[in-house]
Amino acid sequence: MDSPFTTDPAARVRQVFESHVAAGLHHGAQLAVYDGADLVLDCAAGTVGPDGPETTTDRRHVLFSCTKPYAGVCLHHLVERGRLDYDDPVRDHWPEFAAAGSEKAAATVRHALSHQAGLPRSPLDDDPTRWTDWDAAVSAMEALDTAFRPGSTAAYHALTYGFLVGELVRRVSGRPVDAYAREHVFEPLGMADTSIGLPADDPDDVATLAGFEAGERCRESAAGLSGTAAEAAALFNRESVRRAVVPAATGVGTARDMARFYACLANGGELDGVCLLDADTVDEATSVQAEVERDGTMGVPRRYALGFERAGTAWDKYGTVAPRATFGHGGLGSIVGWGDPESGLAMAYVTNGIRDEVEHAMRANAMADAVRTAFGSS
Repeated sequence: MDSPFTTDPAARVRQVFESHVAAGLHHGAQLAVYDGADLVLDCAAGTVGPDGPETTTDRRHVLFSCTKPYAGVCLHHLVERGRLDYDDPVRDHWPEFAAAGSEKAAATVRHALSHQAGLPRSPLDDDPTRWTDWDAAVSAMEALDTAFRPGSTAAYHALTYGFLVGELVRRVSGRPVDAYAREHVFEPLGMADTSIGLPADDPDDVATLAGFEAGERCRESAAGLSGTAAEAAALFNRESVRRAVVPAATGVGTARDMARFYACLANGGELDGVCLLDADTVDEATSVQAEVERDGTMGVPRRYALGFERAGTAWDKYGTVAPRATFGHGGLGSIVGWGDPESGLAMAYVTNGIRDEVEHAMRANAMADAVRTAFGSS
């Protein structure tokens, strides 16, 4: 570990990053930071899993809900090309989605991207054996009744977001969402280690997840998810789940790729001569669409953009001093990525340890604060 007296900003951030591994908060992790168009930090520490070899910066990890912005940007890409509009009813592009005149028929593309579609849960949430069958997932979305009137409030659509957005991409473009993301997001930006679902012809070399339960945590919390962390780790360690195309949960990739994605968007949609989205589209995609004091699923304050979350609540994971313009997304108890258009900073923190939300928020915010302190004035 670097000297505690170092003046090198990257070394100071690495100290915090390595201390998390040394304290046993996870077995292994990656951290990548962009300052403007420059990759200023790309590091890894720990092991691939509880009993695995030393991890590296190019080891792929399950990204959980950090997959959502990748799927969302596919829709933004299609909007830019005039293939659909944010205020189009979903059923205009997917007629089987809702019966004409029903409450569900009022759901728009904007609602789907901002967790306002009224469909926060489905039977798929509790049955991962159905995740590998896209047609079955689509049928489940079509059979759902709304839990609230679309646009009336927001409730995190943990899995349904991905199937709604993914099927819209397929209906409008004629391409599955994983293929569309590869062709129009990952390949243009040079995100060579990222995909939605592990490709069929790739080996399953994704880092092994571990769930940390009571007695293994750094502290106890009344908000803990006792009994679920190990179950979630076991589920996402299954090769069949990792290969499933679930655009809300089964992305695989690296911190370096994720930080590059956010650096591009924080820079107005362009990086190294590659234009992912126009600046106006980025502004729309990252603008607040719904701000709730108590999210209908999470039970905490949330600020939703179109496929992203925005900073500005005590429950986000973008740093205790994050400007409200910061946008990003967190993953299940372990992963976060964000971009800050005011400073030009972008960060991705990827780990293989699942903890409850309180612990995750504490370590993610500590990491973000270290990054802002080290690079924010550079």
